[in-house]
Amino acid sequence: MRSVIIPLCLGFTALYGQSSATPVSRILPEQRVVDETFEWRPALNQSMRALLLEHGFRFAVQPFTRKRLGGPFFKDYAESVKALSGWGDQDPWIINYVAHPLQGAVLSYIQVQNDPAGRDVEFGATREYWHSRLKALAWNTAYSTQFELGPLSESSLGNVGQRKGTSGYVDLVMTPAGGFIWQIAEDWLDRRFIQRWEDRTTSVAKRTFYRIALNPGRAIANMLRGKGPWHRDGRALAP
Repeated sequence: MRSVIIPLCLGFTALYGQSSATPVSRILPEQRVVDETFEWRPALNQSMRALLLEHGFRFAVQPFTRKRLGGPFFKDYAESVKALSGWGDQDPWIINYVAHPLQGAVLSYIQVQNDPAGRDVEFGATREYWHSRLKALAWNTAYSTQFELGPLSESSLGNVGQRKGTSGYVDLVMTPAGGFIWQIAEDWLDRRFIQRWEDRTTSVAKRTFYRIALNPGRAIANMLRGKGPWHRDGRALAP
């Protein structure tokens, strides 16, 4: 009986088991489908790391932030959000017009490096490039709004805004808008100068310097995903 059943099973498998899928050896290059699904989990993890680092820095260097951690949480949080008014927030210009755009660029690169559809797209007048960077702008805007006014924000943790004049629209605008411009500038520098200078040298030290010095936003985003700050997807550091 076994001598009959086993050959029948093997014959059935050979006949029908391969009919539902194309053998790997027969798949043509144009038939391969690239998965362009956005990588939500690592993107959220990296954004949370950025958030923890930013709040950790605030608690470490701002005594007034630590003092305001007590009190009724929801009442103080609501008062802080309602106090938003005007443009300025009493921060130095370098914070509002340099640090916040850099923050926005970092968050924009977090989106890009987790988006297979835009990860390898270089600066240029193409639909793919600008569509990718506009998606990064949306991610940056969502993060920066949360950082200013959300449940894990400067308003909720430290109650920025309760003190008159400490909460304005400057950060809500400069982080996403400035970050968008900063990212475009870094992409342009990478395409226009960094790649050209890399082609002229075999020095890993020089290539590392170019990538970090001229692309600081991308460098920080790389470190947040556990890569070297000089990392480039699809482009080795060594010649």
